[in-house]
Amino acid sequence: MIPACSPADPAGEQAALPYTPAVPAAQPRILVVEDDRELASVLRRYLTDEGFTADVVDDGEWAVGMLTTVDCPIDAVVLDLMLPGISGREVCQRVRAAGRWVPIVMVTALGDTGDRVQGFADGADDYLAKPFSLRELVMRLRAVLRRTGGWGAASAAPTAVLEVGDLRLDLLHRRCWRAGAELALAPREFEVLEYFMRRPGLVISRRGILAGVWGTDATVSPNTVDQYLALLRRKIDTPFGRSDLETLPRVGYRLRLPWPG
Repeated sequence: MIPACSPADPAGEQAALPYTPAVPAAQPRILVVEDDRELASVLRRYLTDEGFTADVVDDGEWAVGMLTTVDCPIDAVVLDLMLPGISGREVCQRVRAAGRWVPIVMVTALGDTGDRVQGFADGADDYLAKPFSLRELVMRLRAVLRRTGGWGAASAAPTAVLEVGDLRLDLLHRRCWRAGAELALAPREFEVLEYFMRRPGLVISRRGILAGVWGTDATVSPNTVDQYLALLRRKIDTPFGRSDLETLPRVGYRLRLPWPG
């Protein structure tokens, strides 16, 4: 379904899927995840005219792959709920489980209260029912970008450094320090620590860690989590006389927040 009052694109621009990389620019970069080629083409043109850089994919798995990369250049997502293969709901859930907090505006023909509540529960930042005004979509995108430090902020780049107490993680250069000392982490150790540092103080189940770091489809033994946590403790806790990476028997794990003062 095409949004109200939206001109259709010339036929020559409708074959741009499944992925159309845009020319790098300083404008906020929007990923449109939509399997309706005509609608996707309309959205791409309108967003470009409004000063955004717009990329398009029509496959949920592809979108998850892009959005969960460490150096993902996307500033916000327009996500259709009804996609072939995995749904927009699962895309949203998997992106959030991976610890990626890019703003997501979910668009769908399902617009009753229950559907909207479910969309927010899945991790969407905003929800727009079809048919919708293109101008309203742009206003909502600008609003979520303002809230997350994007559009109009002093720095358009997402935060690239995580800090919890004296633990510091540089996501861009994949480096880690504790109390000023740099630590050598293997790639998977880095990802596990990043997952915890995005959720300081929260209790996380083994299943949650497996899904967030290895993915929901990964065939990994639950004991793998214990092994990586043991490796991390030897690097981030033991040498510093700490025990911040906690195990809560029969419950899960937690990266303890430092006491104030």
